[in-house]
Amino acid sequence: MTNALWRWNALDLARAIRNGDVSSREAVQSCLDRAQEVNPAFNPLTETYAEQALRAAEAADAAVRSKQELGALHGVPVTIKANADLAGTATTNGVTAYQDLIAQENNPAVDNWLRAGAIVIGRTNVPAFSWRWFSDNDLHGRTVNPFDVARTPGGSSGGAAVAAALGVGPLAHGSDQGGSIRYPAYACGVAGLRPSQGRVPGYNATQR
Repeated sequence: MTNALWRWNALDLARAIRNGDVSSREAVQSCLDRAQEVNPAFNPLTETYAEQALRAAEAADAAVRSKQELGALHGVPVTIKANADLAGTATTNGVTAYQDLIAQENNPAVDNWLRAGAIVIGRTNVPAFSWRWFSDNDLHGRTVNPFDVARTPGGSSGGAAVAAALGVGPLAHGSDQGGSIRYPAYACGVAGLRPSQGRVPGYNATQR
């Protein structure tokens, strides 16, 4: 069962973890294994956080066993776009000069995901500065469309869309001002949700 969990949607996976039918550790390990399998060819992820994610999954499973109050995404593996601050990691935004720009605090949207119980397993690729309709940059390389290497995966949330399409986490964080979620979702055949402008906070302390 563990190897098939990367195929599950977030709703079913969250419910199964909450009910104790599967463990968060199994779900996280399945998605990490899937990432290891597909990332060399398609490059949706710029980084993976296997050790941290597995520790967080074990804590999530302990919370289930102790009947603590659980968030809507409790124990669910997710990915975060490379242009959003995630404390302790570099907010590269696909730019070589930012490869050592370590965030000291989370983007508010990331905090919302973590409060809901999500477990971050990696970062997804973007074009440099998240300003193009593809997802290629000098720092992390090119992300490939999962269906046709001759076609773009879109941008700027191209890595997120490819990760979702390939089962590298049932949910992928994205951001969108001019189509950066909508276009990659279209290009990769996944569902993308773009809230109204200003509905979701997007502040990055690294940009001060």
